[in-house]
Amino acid sequence: MAQKILVTGGAGYVGSALVPSLLKRGYEVVVYDLYLYGDVFNNLKNPRLKEIKGDIRDAERLIHAGRGADQLIHLACISNDPSFDLNPALGKSINYDAFFNVLQTTERNRIKRLIYASSASVYGVREGEMRETVEPRPITDYARYKYECEKLLHHSPINHVIIRPATICGYAPRRRLDVVVNILTINALVNKKIQIFGGSQKRPNLNIKDMVGAYQLVLAAPDSLVSGEIFNIGHSNLPVLEIARMVKKVLADKKIKLEQVDTQDIRSYHLNTKRMIDILKFRPRYSVAEAIMSLKRAHNKNLFTDALNNPLYHNIKMMRQTKLI
Repeated sequence: MAQKILVTGGAGYVGSALVPSLLKRGYEVVVYDLYLYGDVFNNLKNPRLKEIKGDIRDAERLIHAGRGADQLIHLACISNDPSFDLNPALGKSINYDAFFNVLQTTERNRIKRLIYASSASVYGVREGEMRETVEPRPITDYARYKYECEKLLHHSPINHVIIRPATICGYAPRRRLDVVVNILTINALVNKKIQIFGGSQKRPNLNIKDMVGAYQLVLAAPDSLVSGEIFNIGHSNLPVLEIARMVKKVLADKKIKLEQVDTQDIRSYHLNTKRMIDILKFRPRYSVAEAIMSLKRAHNKNLFTDALNNPLYHNIKMMRQTKLI
């Protein structure tokens, strides 16, 4: 009998790529999401997919959605520092307060494993390689509440796995253009200009296809390998300026100009992913360059509408026009 997977935030950026892959692997999938960015699965006709429009702050609805689930992947959140800072009270209510509902859903439904999408940003600004054994030092509220949820898990009896992903890049059905590689790429494609804020800050990056592959590995892994574990997941640790130069090279357009400007953004860290490689044999298969090309292909196929301004592709723009309370 196929395992049932509940994916909160399953219609988001990562979820929109993950859910179809899970269905192809034979899983039964329940997506629980607010669908702020539309129905990304409208062309996906599969009897093993169930979609529930709901808010994770609605405990009873979430608990009901989790009935019969074998594993829960918790992706739903206000998903980066700028979006969180736009409305800190809202961010806390979703990213931290509602996490108690996720824990309750897991316990009440006797879900066998909770996979929590934390963030590599919990490490803050640090020198050297960040391994899972390094004590987090979050410098933003977004990162701090991600870490607080990790601590709640560690002090609970719930069987869990914590994932600390790098910054995801590349095309997905829920198109997102406000993460570093995607921002630089779409500006180069539309404006023929890449504005680089700072440039020396190092960012760990991960092609969204490899993020999907990592979740598949964790779902299939026995408890003896992953129960209670933390895994960094990333691939290329690159300075922002180097990413911009890569974008220009991959797009092969001599008209693209690079412009560096000062920034107050000091976030910088190098993510070590050896643990994921050693324990789960995770091998990234897709590069940052491939992610850039995937966005170019989408752009050339006219899959973006007003790419730089459309709230469907930019979390902050959507947050500003959506009345979440």
